[in-house]
Order: sequence, then structure tokens, then C-alpha cells
Amino acid sequence: MFKKIIKGTGHRKTSKSDGNDSYGFGPPGTRNSGSNVVVNHASRTGPNSGNIVPTATATPPMVSVEPLPLFRDVPVSERQILFLRKLQVCCFQFDFSDTLKSVREKEIKRQSLMELVDFIQSGSGKITETCQEEMIRMVSVNVFRCLPPASHENTGQENIDPEEDEPYLEPSWPHLQLVYELLLRYVVSSDTDTKIAKRYIDHSFVLKLLDLFDSEDPREREYLKTILHRIYGKFMVHRPFIRKAINNIFYRFIYETERHSGIGELLEILGSIINGFALPMKEEHKLFLIRALIPLHKPKPVSMYHQQLSYCITQFVEKDYKLADTVIKGLLKYWPVTNCQKEVLFLGELEEVLEATQSAEFQRCMVPLFRQIARCLNSSHFQVAERALFLWNNEHIVSLIAQNRNVILPIIFEALEKNIKSHWNQAVHGLTVNVRKMFLEMDTELFEDCQNQYTEKESRATEVEELRELNWKRLADVAAQREGVDMVSI
Repeated sequence: MFKKIIKGTGHRKTSKSDGNDSYGFGPPGTRNSGSNVVVNHASRTGPNSGNIVPTATATPPMVSVEPLPLFRDVPVSERQILFLRKLQVCCFQFDFSDTLKSVREKEIKRQSLMELVDFIQSGSGKITETCQEEMIRMVSVNVFRCLPPASHENTGQENIDPEEDEPYLEPSWPHLQLVYELLLRYVVSSDTDTKIAKRYIDHSFVLKLLDLFDSEDPREREYLKTILHRIYGKFMVHRPFIRKAINNIFYRFIYETERHSGIGELLEILGSIINGFALPMKEEHKLFLIRALIPLHKPKPVSMYHQQLSYCITQFVEKDYKLADTVIKGLLKYWPVTNCQKEVLFLGELEEVLEATQSAEFQRCMVPLFRQIARCLNSSHFQVAERALFLWNNEHIVSLIAQNRNVILPIIFEALEKNIKSHWNQAVHGLTVNVRKMFLEMDTELFEDCQNQYTEKESRATEVEELRELNWKRLADVAAQREGVDMVSI
């Protein structure tokens, strides 16, 4: 009977304004009763799908939330029925905006959830397929919901810094956490048969889990991250679908909204996935790097997830060093123009990528790369200039620069000289002197050539400036003479 109740109501998503009737679990007295329950699962829509008759006896509907006996207090033969009845209790929805409302019923549901978690975790009894289906349905009823609008949607303000937003905390978390814990224990349990479980943890279920990553509650996102990672590891059939679905979330974030709470958690999952990629790397994975990961440097809130993004990017380069050229050129494409804090992040990531770069790939991108580094060296923001100069503290990067000093030194020599002459920050000035000395010791002849060229360029620039001043002076004299003639004629 319970299955019929859930079948009719379990898949309706409503907003929080529905109160206690959310997802169709309002006052139980209005439900119809019947027998010979038949359950059609949403995932079974193929040509071979059909009605599934439960293997356990259907339980009568719960007309109210009442305490149930503990699993240890009933015979083993009755535990599956008790399991279903506890699931019924956990399907009731409550209004958590009012802490004084339905206190007794909320506590009964919480205790039931805790017992279900302990039952699954203990492995004391292998649950039937019917119980697994109803458990996933109960999880769906509780966790799949309309998320509240984000703070910027409430106020209409678009320029709020996400880092300054107060995190939203889900009021129903005391129950929601236990539901997530139950799902996690079910997924990781050695008693869970993936052939059966994949009928209920299907593509639709995974997509709805991914939608919840936009939750503003960091506790919920942490559970979702762990659960999705475990699903990816256990259900091999879902792996391509999960990667594609995450890809689509990134596309929407990059090119449409630039608003999503769970990008960092999704990248953490991907970091582990990328780490397990086999070599040689599939073309599909390289396209994911080019089309999704590198463009993630573009959105304004990149600082919120940059650490995880940088790890994913570095994993690709460490797996296949030939991708270094692609990654570095991608970074240059999205290099920030006016955001200095973002520029510091990019320089840090660049150092990690260069550390995994080989000489051949370095040579393909070093000219545009060091033109950008030269601009960073002359940045009036001392943190940007300082971070760029720290590249010379890395032995691997210094060795790459030394091998290609004939190309690199002429590009950055002028920037070094300008810093020594006129940069306002003493730390930047000192670091520049050290780098300049390093080049001098590396190749004295090349350094002197660059210095001579710089001196000549400065001389030409002085001559041009003097000529320009002379021309302006002549024009001023001519104008003064003409003005004098006009005055006399009048």
C-alpha cells in the first residue's frame, strides 16, 4: 500500500511555500487505500520494462507519525516490513521554519532516520530489492526540492562579491544530513549490488543530485561531493554520463550565468577522476580540458574555485606534458587586464604548469608568455610584480629560461631596467636586482648586448622626444608671430 502512496506523490517537486504538503506528503488521512500494489520506476521505460510486483508484503499506510519498535526488538523475519514502515515515517515532510511546530513528529522522524542509517551500516540484514527501491524513493522525496533563491536574486543586486555573501544554512539539515548519510552508506556498502542499485540510482537520479550542487549550504555540497564521487567509482556505467553532465553545468556557468555555488566541489571530484585517466589520454578528455576547464578562468568569481581548477589543470599537464603549450596559451587568452588579485592567482597557476613543462613545449609558447610576464614585472600593483619575479626562485623554470635566454632576455630586459629605475616598492626593486644579476652571471655577453640595445633605444627615444619638443616650440613660435600680425592689422 505504501508503494502506491509514494508512486502517486513521490516525484512532485514543489517550492518551500507548499509547507507540510510538500511533495504530496500532507495530512495522511486524505490518502486512498488499496491492495495489490504495482510500482513503475521512472528509469524503466525501455521496451523491456514492465510492472514490478514487490517481493515484500505491502505495508499499510501511515496515518500519522508514530514511534516504531527498534530493529533489534523484532524478529529477523519482520525487519524488512519494519524497514518499509520506517521509510514511510521518513517520507513525511515538516515545516522547519517554525522550530516549535511538530516537535514530537520531527524527533520521531529523526530517530527513524538514524536507525535506518545504523541498519544499513551494520550490514545486519541484506535489504530486498523492494526495500532498496522504496529507500531511494524516500531519499528523493527528502532531498530533491526547489532550492531557495540566492541572496542576489532576493535583492536584485548583481555586483555582490560571492566571497562576502553569508552562506545560507538549510533549516531542515538535522533531517537532511541523515538522509544523505543513509544514501552514502547504501552506495558504499559491500552488500549493495550495482546491477540492482543502478535501476534506481539512474541517470535521472544523478542529474537531480547534480542540480543540488547549486545549494548555498556548504554542508550539503560536501555530502553531495562525497556521494557523487562514490557513485562514479561504483557505477562504471554512469561515468561518461556524469562527466558530460558536469561539462554542461560548466558551460552554463561560463557562458550564461556566472553564478553557481558548487563549481569548487565539482572540480574536486574531477581532480580525482583526472588523476585516474589512463594513458594515452582519450581525445574526449583533451577536448574537456580545452572547452570547459581552461574557459573556467574567464568568470569573475574564479577566485572561489581557483585552487581546485589549478589542480585539475596541473593534473592534465603531468599526465601528458604535451598539453603544456595548450594550457599556457589558454591562460594567456583569459589573462586578466584590470583585476590584480586574479592576476596573482594566474601567476601561481602558471608556475605549477611550467614546473611540469618540457623544453619543446616551452619553446612553442615562450615568446607570448614572457611578453605577458614583462607586463606583470612592470605592474604598479606590488603583489603582481613580486609574484612574477618569484618565478626565478623555481629551479626548473630557471633552467628552461637559461636554455632559451637568447630569446627571453631581450623580451624582459627593458622591464627589468624600468623596475630598477622607477618602481616604487622596495621589495620589487630588490627582487629585480637579483634577477638582473642572475642573467648577468648566466651570459655576460648576451647581457651586455641587451644593455647596449636598451641604451640605444633610450637614446633614440630621447632624440625623438627632443625633436617632438622642438617641433612644438617651432609651432608655438609661428603661432605667436601670426597672432602678432593679426593684432597689428586690426
